This record gives sequence, C-alpha cells and structure tokens, in this order.
Amino acid sequence: MSDTYLKTAFQNWMSRQKKSNGEPYKKGTINAYTTALKNAAAKLEIEDLNEKDLFRITSSNTFEEIYKKITSAPNFHEVDLAAGNRAFSNSLIQYEKFLKEFEQPSCWIFQGNPKYYDVIGAVQDLDEITWAVNQNKKQIKKDDKVYIWLSGSNAGIVASGTILNDPYMAEPDEEDPYNRSEQLNREPYLAVDIELDRKFIDPVVERSTLLKDDRTKRMEILTYPGATNFRVTPEQEVVIESIIDGTYHHVPINGQPEPHPQTVPDKKRYWMYAPGEGSRMWEEFYNKEIMGVGWDGLGDLTQYSTKEAMKEKMKEIYGEEFSYKNAGHLTWQFANEMKIGDIVFVKKGLKKIIGRGEVSSEYRYDSIRNEYKHIRSVNWTHKGEWDHEGQIVLKTLTDITPYRDYYKKLEEMFDIEQSEITSDIEPTQYPEYTVDDFLSEVYMNEDQYNTLKSLLLRKKNLILMGAPGVGKTYAAERLAYSIIGAKDTSRVMTIQFHQSYSYEDFIMGYRPTERGFSLTKGPFYEFCKEAEPEDEQPYFFIIDEINRGNLSKIFGELLMLIESDKRGKELRLLYSDEQFSVPKNVYIIGMMNTADRSLAMIDYALRRRFAFFEFAPAFESEGFKLYQENIANSSFDRLIDMIIALNKAIDEDASLGSGFRVGHSYFSTDQEIDQDWLEELVEYELVPLLNEYWFDESSKIEYWSSKLRGAIRD
Repeated sequence: MSDTYLKTAFQNWMSRQKKSNGEPYKKGTINAYTTALKNAAAKLEIEDLNEKDLFRITSSNTFEEIYKKITSAPNFHEVDLAAGNRAFSNSLIQYEKFLKEFEQPSCWIFQGNPKYYDVIGAVQDLDEITWAVNQNKKQIKKDDKVYIWLSGSNAGIVASGTILNDPYMAEPDEEDPYNRSEQLNREPYLAVDIELDRKFIDPVVERSTLLKDDRTKRMEILTYPGATNFRVTPEQEVVIESIIDGTYHHVPINGQPEPHPQTVPDKKRYWMYAPGEGSRMWEEFYNKEIMGVGWDGLGDLTQYSTKEAMKEKMKEIYGEEFSYKNAGHLTWQFANEMKIGDIVFVKKGLKKIIGRGEVSSEYRYDSIRNEYKHIRSVNWTHKGEWDHEGQIVLKTLTDITPYRDYYKKLEEMFDIEQSEITSDIEPTQYPEYTVDDFLSEVYMNEDQYNTLKSLLLRKKNLILMGAPGVGKTYAAERLAYSIIGAKDTSRVMTIQFHQSYSYEDFIMGYRPTERGFSLTKGPFYEFCKEAEPEDEQPYFFIIDEINRGNLSKIFGELLMLIESDKRGKELRLLYSDEQFSVPKNVYIIGMMNTADRSLAMIDYALRRRFAFFEFAPAFESEGFKLYQENIANSSFDRLIDMIIALNKAIDEDASLGSGFRVGHSYFSTDQEIDQDWLEELVEYELVPLLNEYWFDESSKIEYWSSKLRGAIRD
C-alpha cells in the first residue's frame, strides 16, 4: 500500500461534484461518506482485508478487488444500513470514481512572482525547470500538465509543460541565477521538475481575458491568487488551449449578450519639459515641430520591455556607478507613457515658461540625427517667455497631470479655454464589473450585497463600520464598480479625513501663494462639478476614516445638501458668490473605524443623513473557507482557528466588544504564505494590536500572544 492518504483529497473532490439534479453535495453527506470509508470496512470482519481504512488505497485496480470483497461480505447490507442513507455503499461508488480521476493526468497552474523569481528569464533560457509544490501536494503527480503563470500587473500564462516526477524534497540551489529573493527556497522544499514544451514569453493567456469569460471567471488562480499551485478543470483547460491556438470564442458572463464596454473620456496628460541643457534645442525643436530627449546610446527605445531593462543598458553603456533612476524613468515615459494629444509646457531654467504644444505623433527613433535621436512630433501652439510663479521642477520631463490646479493655471497663462483643457482624446474602455465579480472578491453573500446596495441607492449616503482589517475600503470601491457595471475609475474618488482636515480642504478656501492668497477648489467641489453633466450616470465619493475629521466643520453648509431629498437644491457657498448643489447622481460612502478609542463617534446631525452597515470578520464565510482550502497550509489553518477564538474573547470583553475583533483582511494576500510571512504577521501586526487593546491587562497580552505564536509552530 502507498504512504499516500487521500481523505482530504477525497473531501475536496466531493465538494466539487454535483448530484444528478445538479445540486452540490451537502457538507453532512460528505462527512458521512468520509466516516464510512474510514471506519465501516473494519466492521465487516473480512480476514484477508489488510487495509481497513480505505483512504490508504490509492490504486483503482486494487480498490476494484477490495470492492468485490466488501460488497460480498455477509453483513455488508447490515453495516450499510447502520451507516445511514446507505452512506457506505454510496461512498464506495464515489471513491471508485475519485480514484479513476486521481490516476488520470491532471492540469495545473503554477504561479511565479517576478519580484522574487525571474520567471521570464528562466522560461526563456531553460527547457526544464524546478517548481515548488506548496498546495495540492498529494494530487500533483508525474505526467500532469502545467501552465506557468506570471503574477503582477501583466499577469497570465507564459509557458506550458509536463511534470516529470512525483513531488520530492529538493535541495536549495544557492547559485540559481533567476532567484531574486534571499528568502525563497533557502531550505529543502517539496518540488517537481517540469519539461517546458511551449514558451510564450509575453502572457498569451491574460488574466483579464479569463476574468471576462463565464467558463473561467472563477478559476482558482483568479479568485484566490495567494498560493503557488492551482487546479485547472477540464473545461478551463479547453478554454486556455483555444486561446493559445487562436480558436477562442468568448462566452459572456451568465450567458448574457456581450455588453458594450463602458467608455469615458481619457483625459489629456500634461508634461513639463526641458529641451536640452539650458533649453539650447528649443529653436530647432520649435522650427522642426518636434521634441526630443537624449541617451542616444540606448538605440530604439521600443526594444526595451521594461524600465529596468533600460536602466541596465544605461549601466552597461555609461558606467555602473549610477542607478539611472531618473534617466530610466525619463526614457520610459517618453517612449511609452506620453500619448498623442498630450500637452507639453516648455521650460527654461527654474522661473520661465517659453512654449506650449500638443503631441502629434508616437515615439520614433531618428538614427539620422546627430543628437537627441528620441523624437516625437509636436504641434507647437505658443512661443515666447512667461514668468512662472514659484520654482519649476528640475527634471527634464515631468508628468504634472496629478496637479490639476497647477496645469489649469499654466493653461490660463496661454488663454486656453476650460473646455479645451478638459477636451477628450479617445474613449477609455473600462473592464466590465458585475455582481458576480463583487461576490467573488468580497467575503459577503448575495443577500448582504443586495442590502448594502439598496441602502446606498436609497439613502445616497452610507457609512461602513468595523474594526481595521474587515475589508471596508476594499468593499467600498468594488460596491461602486458593481453598481456602475465597470471598473470606471473616473467616476470613483477616494480621499481620507484627518484631524486637521477642514472645509477649505474639502470644498474650497484660500491658499497661500508667492504673491498672496488664491481661492482653491477642493476635491468634493470638483467631483460634484464633474458628475453634474452626466446626471444619469452614478458617481461615488469614498471617504476613508470619516470619523477622524470634524464633520460639521468639514461639510459646513453642505450638511444639508447631501441629504437624499435635498439633492439638487442650491445654496450659496461660503467663499464664493456661487449657488452650489450636490448632484442627485453623487453617492457618498464613508468608512468608520470602530476600534480607535481616540476617535469620536459621528455627531447626531450627520448620523441621520447616513445609513450604517457593520462589517464583521468573515472567517466563517464560504469565500474565506475556500481561500483557506486553496492555501492548504496547516500553520495558517491553526492560526485562523486561534483568531476565531481570540475574536470570541474580544467580543465578550466588557472593555472592547465586537467592534474590536480582528478582521480577515490581515490574512488575505496575493503573496505566497510561508512560515516567514506568518511569523511577520503575528509579531509585527497581531501582537502590537493586542498590546493596544489590552494596554492595561498584561496577562491577557501574554496569554494570547503565546497562543498566536504557538499556532504557527510546526
């Protein structure tokens, strides 16, 4: 018999099976089958049945022989009836199916983080690669198929291959040239060797594509990415292969007709630019209607796939003694981030603006030029000399788009109309975001989601309450996206209140400048003005730590205007002779920390204008349990059990209560959960939290700190 024990693997397999009516098996049924397979055979008293615990049988051929002995036993029907609902006979049928599937080659996704390992480099250079096995240790086996997944912003499949052996203990390779982390695989670790048969380098199967397809939207790698090894179902494998071979046909989520993508204006970007040292190239650039940057030794910048690659080439050409941080940023932005239609302000020194123009071409490398060979065409609209208020940034090229008031003042210098400043270039297509996406990312059931959505749409102002780590901010943004129907970041703004925040910061007020004071508009004023013309489209203003600020002082006369039945009503603003209203399509979501003793509760005048929804730790939710199951880390499991016990103690503590419970977000991560990760979480996040909670009860701190540390020890 094999040393492999398949109890957990069988339970996981059963949780994915469906009955003939299409319903999943209930947890009680799975437990009954598990108990029968483990214990019932011993009651048959079959003399030549060497293995009474059937989970130790891993061969379908062996099980077929044992199955005949079991069902032929004189008291089989008696034992079967005693198990209840024929759990024994039914479990034997299911276990036989399970073993046959278990023996067939499976399909997996193995994930690599480029921060810790040079996945692309290894795939490019190697035909055989060793990969850690941290999850599904008993299911991964020789001859299984594997897709190699690159994590990060450009996530997707970059290679595929076949597993050459069953998992074994691999010795760490301290000379591994692709290892970028001092902590990665420094001790013997469980691993398999993979023969790579296809290499794509750039992700050919992208995460965004899989998320939008009804057949793949709930893949393990998408819903619980904080692991290394993920199961791929046969249906998901068919979809992946169709993408690779070019025969892919998109299946919209829920079988609905494919919606038109949400489109909103993609605002221009604004740049401050120096045309050479001392602006010496300005006359030539203006006359030839171009702009350019140096570092000609790099050659055509389109050959570099990353900013890091540019900096490495600079070190090779110009010397290793510098980091080339700013230089690499300059060349990357000029070639990749600047777009047609962007506005460029030309500077001279630190006090003068000498021109303005609009980018009219993509980047190109002009090898004929003697210098400044990295070029873009520009329609120069202004040339002259204008005084700049204050000191201009030093760098050759700076993206000033985040500083809206600043670039507006620069445009006003050239008498550019406001309508031109905000003119559209090309529409941006935002990825679709549905209720199903929300429910797959936030540990909440559909009834809770419907309540949350209804409260917000009815009241227009909603506060999410809870201790740190229960996912308030994460849920707020995704609630907004789910109502919009897309991840439309142009209609969602997030700010944070603090003790010094004021009406002048929030709405408008006078700010000091070099020449005195100027009236500056705040984020809520600007957001309402952006939402006003699109009164049929919902806009969401999210306020983190809403109870950290003096709310009456911050909202001022808007305290009345935010009420749901006062939307559209106008009042004169304090600092401006202007009638202002809060549009009906603006929804306010605030987050309130219930565990900070230094914070006051919301005052009653504001309280009646908001609905309140309490977020609780979601360790018992179906979503978190599935996340935990996919991590498959016994130390992590013990820690979660201890946190549940800790939360019960906190809830029953008269000085604390439910608002101080430890949230699940502490444990939700895209990183690999290993011993180092767990120890850092306990020592530098959880124990300090206990010190704050029970600052005057050292015995409780010592007791629970010891419990948490003990939970993660093997």
